[in-house]
Amino acid sequence: ATAVTTGGPGAVFWMWLTALLGMLIKQVEVTLAVYYRRTDEEGNPYGGPTYYMERGLGEEMHWGKAWLPFAFVFGIGIFSTFFISASNYTTSEVIASSLGIPQEFAAIAMVCLLYFMIWGGVKNLSRIFVKLVPVMSIAYLFFGIIIIILHIDNLIPTITMIFTNAFTGTSALGGFAGATISQVISTGMARSVYSNEAGWGSSPMIHASSQTRHPVEQGLWGSFEVFVDTFIVCSITALTVLISGEWTSGATNATLALNVYTHSFGLFGTVFLTVIMVIFTVTTSGGWYVYYEAVLRHLAKNHLKIKHVLLLIFKYLYAIPPLLLTFYLIHVGDLSIWTLVDITSGVPTFINVAVILILSGKYFKLLKDYKGRYMGIGKPLENFAIFYEDKEKVEGRK
Repeated sequence: ATAVTTGGPGAVFWMWLTALLGMLIKQVEVTLAVYYRRTDEEGNPYGGPTYYMERGLGEEMHWGKAWLPFAFVFGIGIFSTFFISASNYTTSEVIASSLGIPQEFAAIAMVCLLYFMIWGGVKNLSRIFVKLVPVMSIAYLFFGIIIIILHIDNLIPTITMIFTNAFTGTSALGGFAGATISQVISTGMARSVYSNEAGWGSSPMIHASSQTRHPVEQGLWGSFEVFVDTFIVCSITALTVLISGEWTSGATNATLALNVYTHSFGLFGTVFLTVIMVIFTVTTSGGWYVYYEAVLRHLAKNHLKIKHVLLLIFKYLYAIPPLLLTFYLIHVGDLSIWTLVDITSGVPTFINVAVILILSGKYFKLLKDYKGRYMGIGKPLENFAIFYEDKEKVEGRK
């Protein structure tokens, strides 16, 4: 909805194109994260970009400490999202609009709900995600498809508009201010990366903790999540916003999507999308908490007491900066939140993509081995360890 608000219908095309590339990038970064991951003192696997920087660049490619600048800049980029996050603001805006309460109260309620989740621990977070995400996704898709069916006569013109405006820009129309071709492209690409996190280096931190028989197999799930997120969920949102004509109403961002459901289903639509937004936001914020925790664990990996203190402090502080930013935006309102969000996502993405390109040789070896083992294409590599820790054991380094 934000992509359409800023870039018009053509932004959806560039969102799709970026997601297609993102499916490839996500598969590589997830595969490398699973391969190079570590196991902590409690037997839990942890991994992510900083781990494959250390083990891939530092150890396997003999870079020594030269991997540290990459990890440092990446870490700064990831943790900048700790201070610049749009999640609380956008969701509290929807809650305030739908329930008719001050946005400040809605923002505080979101913080309380998030703290309830993260204090249950990472394992409890996973259990909650497993139950909530499929339910909310299926329900959202179901009602989104109903909206499209209700406006089925506009479907072909809407799809045509997406492709034509992708290369021509969008003129001012109704409450829409208009968008140049460069604005259409940049908006579609930025919102795609923000939505599916491909190349960002964040999702590999979650995937690294998975139980899987081969890193490439988990990498395929990484590609699948980009497909579902952007080509299905985000496309449904874009089509409902465009096909209903609401995108020219002057409403923006999440409020635009809320209006579509309200006008289509009345009070039920308002309540439904509000609940969906809350679930989306809390699960996403909970996932980011795990990302930060993975980086902190790596930072203090050899200092158990320091690690314990860092994680404890972080639990207390995690939800405060987004709340303060929301309060600032409510009362000052002169800050371009999405520009800052794009910067905070762009820095770690640039570093991470550069690193996975350098380590792409390892990925292709893993892919060749996976095809030989499980797809009947070629033969598995002889004496090839499919996890880095297995390689360390064979070499007597662990």
